Amino acid sequence: MPRIRPGRNRSKNTNRRAPLLLSTMAPEDFNVRPGETKSIACPDCRTWRRIMGDTVLKIREHCISDKVAEGEKHTLCPGTDQVVVIDIDVQRWQARQNRLLRDAMPQDNRRAAQQFYKPLPAPAAPVSRITAEVTLETARQSYLAHRKGCTRCVKGQHCTDGGILARRYVLALNQEPARREAREEQERQERRTVRKQTAPTVRKAQWAKRGGEAVETANNRCAERITGSLSEFRGPQLPLAPQNSAAHDRRQAELGKQYARKAPVTAAA
Repeated sequence: MPRIRPGRNRSKNTNRRAPLLLSTMAPEDFNVRPGETKSIACPDCRTWRRIMGDTVLKIREHCISDKVAEGEKHTLCPGTDQVVVIDIDVQRWQARQNRLLRDAMPQDNRRAAQQFYKPLPAPAAPVSRITAEVTLETARQSYLAHRKGCTRCVKGQHCTDGGILARRYVLALNQEPARREAREEQERQERRTVRKQTAPTVRKAQWAKRGGEAVETANNRCAERITGSLSEFRGPQLPLAPQNSAAHDRRQAELGKQYARKAPVTAAA
């Protein structure tokens, strides 16, 4: 079936109105996309009509009533042959319309301009081939989990993966004492480091508690030594005899009698 081409408007007649500027219309009331048929919503009847012409653009002839085929009178719309002037930046208008269409589209129907296909994840490696930090507990749990789900690991027999996990568990069991000692040494080293870092703060607090500047001032105060003293702790004015000689003699006599009474008991024992 041959394609029916749209008619061409060869008439030079216009409706003698001032040219219709697209800049005075709403952006959604016309379509001037490159590569598409130009169309516009007639300002008089508000129906979409084609824009005809190459140099002089006009709205195609159309009637007001849409029931001419049913016998109604054919009445031309006043907007027929209305001259249209494209006085807008078509690219900027197109970009704005594309953004409006994208925003009005439901979120479920939006698609990116470029499709990115997520690759299928690689199959997980067996537990026996995972290279991670092996501890005694992790090796034990991995071995027991494999023995629980493997039908070929029965009694003393192991499959390939079961044998690897068993050897890994035995190796971790043999290395556990050395690891425990290394952990304890690391903890001791951390404690020593913490003490070294907190020692100045502790000493400062102790110094402030014991007097601070007053103690430092007393320590820095120097006194001259008295001439003739035997040492810095004794002076020449120290008494060499008791103050009360009679009381001193009585005390000494009493102590002598006490020692005399205790001496025979000690000898008999």
